Amino acid sequence: MSESNVIIKVKDYTITTEDVDAFIDTLPPEQKQYAANPMFREQMSQQLVALALLSEYGRDEKLEETEEYAKLLESAKRDILAQLAVKKVISEATVSEDEIKAFYEKNKERFQKGDSVSAKHILVDDENLCNEIKSMIENGDKTFEEAAVAHSTCPSKERGGDLGEFGKGQMVPEFEEASFGAELNALVGPVKTQFGYHLIKVYDKKEASVAPLEEVAAQIRANLLQNKQGELYNAKLEELKDKYTK
Repeated sequence: MSESNVIIKVKDYTITTEDVDAFIDTLPPEQKQYAANPMFREQMSQQLVALALLSEYGRDEKLEETEEYAKLLESAKRDILAQLAVKKVISEATVSEDEIKAFYEKNKERFQKGDSVSAKHILVDDENLCNEIKSMIENGDKTFEEAAVAHSTCPSKERGGDLGEFGKGQMVPEFEEASFGAELNALVGPVKTQFGYHLIKVYDKKEASVAPLEEVAAQIRANLLQNKQGELYNAKLEELKDKYTK
C-alpha cells in the first residue's frame, strides 16, 4: 500500500483513497455522479474517518457485548446474505444479439424519431442591433459564426452559436416555427421570443425516421436484461417459498 494513498490511520483501521472510491461506489447514482468533485470526495473521506473513530469508541465501550449489537449483527448478516443471493440469481440473466435484433424488428414503432433540424443562432436584447448584425453577415463583413462569438448573449456563442440538433417541442414556439420553416443555410430573423431577438441559420434537416439498431441497441439490451433479471428473481422467490415455508 502506497503511503500517498493513506488518508488516516485509526488504530487498526487504515483509510485509503481506494476505500473512498469503494465507499462512493456504494452510493445511489444521483450522489455517485459527483465522484470527481474534490469537495464531495473530501466529505466522503470525512464520513469514513468518522465511522472508524466511532467504531473504535464503540469497541472501547464494549458495545459488542450488548444484546442490541447481537440483534443488529444478525440483521446485517441476513441483509448481506440476501443481497449476495440476489446478485447470484440475476447474474444468470443474459441477452444475445439475436434477441436484441428480434425485439427491434418487432417494436420499431417505439424507436420512431420525429422531424428535427440542426441550427445556429445569435441572440441579442435589441431588435436594431439584431438587424445591424444581420447586415454585417449579409454584406460579408463577418461570418455567422464570427458574429455569434462577438455579439450573442447565449452561451452557445462559444460554439459559433451552434445549438446542435433539436426536435419539435424543445424550443419556444416562435423559435421552433422559424427554424422548421427555414431553408437550409438561409439567414432568418430577427425572430422575437421571450429571450430577445434571434438570427437563425439552419444547417441540417432530418425527416421523421426510425432510429437505427446500433443507436438503440444498448437501450434494448438494458431493458431486456432488466426484464430477465426480474423474471429470474420472481421465479426464485416462488421456488424458495415452496422450499422454506411449507
